[in-house]
Amino acid sequence: MEFKELTGVSPEILRAVEAMGFTQMTEVQEKAIPVMMAGREIIAKAPTGTGKTCAFGIPLVERARPQDAWIQAVVLCPTRELCTQIVDELRSLARFKEGVRVAAIYGGQPMKPQIEALKKNPQIVVATPGRMLDHMKHRTIRVDKAETVVLDEADEMLDMGFFKDVRRILDSLKAKKQMVMFSATISREVMDIGWLYQRDAEEITVRPVEESRPKITQYCCRTTGRKKFEDLLAVLRREELGRVLIFCNTKSTTALICDMLTRRGVPAQCIHGDMIQKDRNRVMAKFKEGEIPVMVATDVAARGIDVTDIDAVINYEFPQDNETYVHRIGRTARARKEGIAYLFYAPDDRMRLKNLIRYTRFEIQPIAISEDGVISPAGEL
Repeated sequence: MEFKELTGVSPEILRAVEAMGFTQMTEVQEKAIPVMMAGREIIAKAPTGTGKTCAFGIPLVERARPQDAWIQAVVLCPTRELCTQIVDELRSLARFKEGVRVAAIYGGQPMKPQIEALKKNPQIVVATPGRMLDHMKHRTIRVDKAETVVLDEADEMLDMGFFKDVRRILDSLKAKKQMVMFSATISREVMDIGWLYQRDAEEITVRPVEESRPKITQYCCRTTGRKKFEDLLAVLRREELGRVLIFCNTKSTTALICDMLTRRGVPAQCIHGDMIQKDRNRVMAKFKEGEIPVMVATDVAARGIDVTDIDAVINYEFPQDNETYVHRIGRTARARKEGIAYLFYAPDDRMRLKNLIRYTRFEIQPIAISEDGVISPAGEL
């Protein structure tokens, strides 16, 4: 179904969608937009990279009333990177809707610029829970008239310890008429929030059926010790990859690997939670613009990376769980493109790898990398 077939959507929104380069709706957009436009509540389970921001963004921007000088919709998300990404997309959707304003509220940035943005009476606010509560505490924001609230990446946000914060914010939305949740998984915490705050929510599930799954060729390589970094260099050099995202589990490893790559002549930058927001934004912008070919990141820091032409994802460290692996490799093969994913694993990770393959039903091909960097198929895990 094409966007122009939507009923109740203004020419200004359709014009903005066209300017963004979209014509065909994704499954989650086709299922969620009409339901949300009708004012119904939603709990949607959809894989990463399926166009969820437009799915809730189009109804939010369409229904925003510029003549009313108060916050009408609140979007809560887990990280500042995702917050800025959502704001960018909402502003693109509002490009031809005169008077519609969107504000970003997140930590790691001084309060003053955000207070100034709130004084301009935005209709839509996108926020991380902690910084939203800071503004509520200082009475620099009022959300008691907001009618719609969206929880994006709800499972990730609630799993990060924001459960109580999210509840405090939801309890303050006295005029709330509609709550919408988008989540990659429906965790116990997501179910609890839905049970507490939603009424007769429409359940939407977008299954990763074979034809709609991203086309990602996946490889795994058993490696450890000093050879592991040399194998990483072999993959980067032999495969001639243009733009690569490397995942590590900790901030210290992220910084270490980035430094080692730079010393070996690989132009790389890293992004992790200890960096100040200004530096994170700068690195993120350069990566999106193609100025940095290799990015090393932790899982939380990478949540806001939405680049459609990442050639490969390399799991330098084995992900903490199966869902994390799916999130990681979902950074590539976006916008109907193809991608490659590599997973490095130690001998002790063999059972975890087999469990991962069983869980995801992905075909992950074993490879071996010789001492001189030659990559070849391996017979078995």
